[in-house]
Amino acid sequence: MGRLRLPLLAASIGALSLGLGACSVNPTTGRSQFNVLSMSQEVAMGEEAKSQLTAEYGGSITDARLNAYVSGIGNALAAQTEGDYPNLPWEFTLLDSDVINAFALPGGKVFMSRGLAEKLTTEAELAAVLGHEVGHVTARHSGQRVSQSLVVTGLVIGAGVAASQSDSDMAKIGVPILVGAGGQGYLLKFGRSQELEADALGVRYMVKIGYDPLGARMVQEVLAREGGKGKQPEFLSTHPYPESRIEQINNLLKGEYAYTQNNPDYQLFADRYKAEFLDPIARVKAQTNADARKDAQVAAAALSGRLGAAFAPGSIQTAPRAQNGRLMITGVAAHDPGSWCAHCATRTPDPSTGP
Repeated sequence: MGRLRLPLLAASIGALSLGLGACSVNPTTGRSQFNVLSMSQEVAMGEEAKSQLTAEYGGSITDARLNAYVSGIGNALAAQTEGDYPNLPWEFTLLDSDVINAFALPGGKVFMSRGLAEKLTTEAELAAVLGHEVGHVTARHSGQRVSQSLVVTGLVIGAGVAASQSDSDMAKIGVPILVGAGGQGYLLKFGRSQELEADALGVRYMVKIGYDPLGARMVQEVLAREGGKGKQPEFLSTHPYPESRIEQINNLLKGEYAYTQNNPDYQLFADRYKAEFLDPIARVKAQTNADARKDAQVAAAALSGRLGAAFAPGSIQTAPRAQNGRLMITGVAAHDPGSWCAHCATRTPDPSTGP
């Protein structure tokens, strides 16, 4: 055991020295944190992974008005962030998915599903969800997790090696960690303290632009209800501890943000959310469903027409007459493939090749 302790101690000291070399003070949290990635490398990783994750959720909503509404709120929140974070290339994507979820990639790429947005009733709730994800970005939670994984697996040895890599090279190394395990493996690694910290940051940002932070608690209540229906929303698997999160928000409402309660300067904006999001998204879905039904009807009518023409009375003789083993069709050239049904066309030999 004594012989084993020296290598372990040396390894621990080496890991510590690497950690110190990669530590910096985050202007959002005020804490020193371990991160071998530069911010430009995190941005490159988020950009690299964005398309894959969007595709995994069935793409984004194409309605320009809805996208502008969500992006407008997201960008207003991002503008309240600390340090140089307002200058990140922020993007807020509304995914066309029934899955109840929201997540963020490092560098400012934030995603929210239509399924979650439709469960909300106020704009303040939407701001709370987006603010939570903005908080993950500014606290650099994903960057921390990826950094730890890179060092533990030996893919990167310290901040100096990471800094020597180009942004695109680091993106290729880090993205598999980000999008592993069904597209969101990295989110599953967020700990309780990181989730609570993102909640608190989200409340900080939403209050700065006039939202009632009660909306943050309302989101957790929505998720708790959805989680009680038997099938757990994906959001709950990646953002655990709803009871603890509600408790923290209640403490914030009673303490730091007590001044916002029953204060007309801080609103939930339920009517605006209904007019700007819920009603338009309902119309988009209704139109999409109507278009799908119309396409199905057109396809069915076309198929019916082709079959009807192929088997209409007189189109094929009641007792087909064979000539050299080929079907004879009334009123048309016997060897005109355009006059045959699909079955006959595939089974009748080509006249140019003989019987």
